[in-house]
Amino acid sequence: MAGGGSQKSSGGTKKARIEIIPLIDVIFFLLATFVLYTLSLNRIMSLPVQLPVAQTQMQQQKDDDMVTLQVSDAGTYFWNKEPISAVELAPRLDSYKSQTHLPRVLISGDSRAKFGPTCFALDQVRKAGIEQVSIETRVSDTGK
Repeated sequence: MAGGGSQKSSGGTKKARIEIIPLIDVIFFLLATFVLYTLSLNRIMSLPVQLPVAQTQMQQQKDDDMVTLQVSDAGTYFWNKEPISAVELAPRLDSYKSQTHLPRVLISGDSRAKFGPTCFALDQVRKAGIEQVSIETRVSDTGK
C-alpha cells in the first residue's frame, strides 16, 4: 500500500504525535496557578512621603546684583534687557564676577530660541567661574 494513510513506520511502530489539547490544559493550569499566587501575595508596605509640589507663582525677589541673560530667537543676547553681541558676553561676565561679591546669573530664552546660543551662554557663564546659575523655564519675551 504505497502512499496510503498508514500511521505505521517501516518498523511497525506508530509515529509520535504532539497532542495540542493536553498542552492547552497544562498552559491554563499554569496560568491559573500564577494568578492565584499573585493574588495571595501581601501588599508591599511603604512609608508615606510628602513629595515637593511646584509653586504656580514665582516669588518675586528684586535683586540688584543678579544678572538676567536672555537669548532671543535670532541668537542675540540681552544683558538685563540691554542688547549685546556674543563677543561682549565673556568680558561682561568676567567684569561682573570681579565686581560682585556673590555673582548670580539667570538665563532665559525666547520661545523660539535655539539650543546652540543658549548652550553658548551657559558655557560662557561656566568659563567665567560663576557657580550660581539658574535657567528660567517659563517663556517670556526677550528684551522686556
